[in-house]
Amino acid sequence: MMYQLYEMGQTAFGPARLAASFYRNTLYHPWNPVSGTPICKSMAAGLEVFGDITRKYDKPRWGLSCSDRRVNDVGPTVEICLPFCNLISFKKNGRRDEIGQPRLLLVAPLSGHFATLLRDTVTELRKDFDIFVTDWKDGRDVSVRQGSFGFSDYVGYVQTFMQWLGAKHHIIAVCQPGPAVLAATALAEAEGKDWKPNSVVLMGSPIDTRRSPTQTNAFAKSHSLEWFKSNCIATVPFPYTGFMRRVYPGFLQLFGFMNMNFDRHLTAYKNLYENLVNGEGDSVELHRAFYREYLAVMDLPAEYYLETLRIVFQEHHLPENQLTVNGRKIDLSSIRSCALMTIEGEKDDISGVGQTQAAHELCYNIPARRRHDYVQKEVGHYGVFSGSRWRKEIAPRVRDFIKSNNP
Repeated sequence: MMYQLYEMGQTAFGPARLAASFYRNTLYHPWNPVSGTPICKSMAAGLEVFGDITRKYDKPRWGLSCSDRRVNDVGPTVEICLPFCNLISFKKNGRRDEIGQPRLLLVAPLSGHFATLLRDTVTELRKDFDIFVTDWKDGRDVSVRQGSFGFSDYVGYVQTFMQWLGAKHHIIAVCQPGPAVLAATALAEAEGKDWKPNSVVLMGSPIDTRRSPTQTNAFAKSHSLEWFKSNCIATVPFPYTGFMRRVYPGFLQLFGFMNMNFDRHLTAYKNLYENLVNGEGDSVELHRAFYREYLAVMDLPAEYYLETLRIVFQEHHLPENQLTVNGRKIDLSSIRSCALMTIEGEKDDISGVGQTQAAHELCYNIPARRRHDYVQKEVGHYGVFSGSRWRKEIAPRVRDFIKSNNP
């Protein structure tokens, strides 16, 4: 009933949002003789904030921009279509074979937000790489006839994309995909596949969440798996394509995201109100651009969510050398020829400092000259892959590392 009640609430708010939009437009209308008065501005701003807070945000567009005149966009293009994920690319100059740049697989997190959250990551790196992105699908849009999707399936998808890219490609895993990417790489190395990656970059990944545990880690450890099943899993209602699929709903995730930094979000909307009253258009647009992305969330398949909780956050299978994928044990010591870089944010409140660095100790057979660790000062979780410090300080290091390990 949880999902149905949420949908009923959204429907119930519809007339109120419509009325707010009507009255806002009336207050702002140029024929309104008092439209410029302080009271009209205040009322219109309040109605506009109400509409922004209560609306449902759909998957954002990529809307990429690039200052590099050498790049002429054609894309995104779907290269592989799987039930739970599309592999998309951003072609340049109409043809990929004219570029001759290193191929880069950007594995987006399947943890609530859409892959468009990595827009800034893609924008900065596509100048120098032929980029492919895992565009995970909203669980509510995947029919139950497609079956379940768990942690092993996630690793299998990554392997499928690696094999399709072929030899000499590189991988960046942003946040949650880190353990799965390491597992897929270990399997490829152990089996001597010619499509194993040349390098892997882990950014803010929960490799060993026992190090510098955050509020998120503590919450996962303090509740049993049964508690999460009972309180966080719902059934997709009709008329969505995924009707009857068990999921971790996006609206519950959003509640958790907002609750972690409630005061910060409250201040942001207070500032939005003041900027609307004062006509600060640039500040208003910056706020909306961020929250259009932040408030757009997707449903996760229940099996994947629960298995990830247990494997990564509760029982720590990867650092304990207990991880299995489809019955096969993962041995990270198999990774020998793949270069490894880890990146963390000093103020990351989701994956604490040290959690990603742990990958170096686990992948101890990688030569020291092919390993690199970097901690960016004064950034949180999102600052690792987005924002000014990502563009000016982190991206150049990632670019140099990948190119130095590209034969």
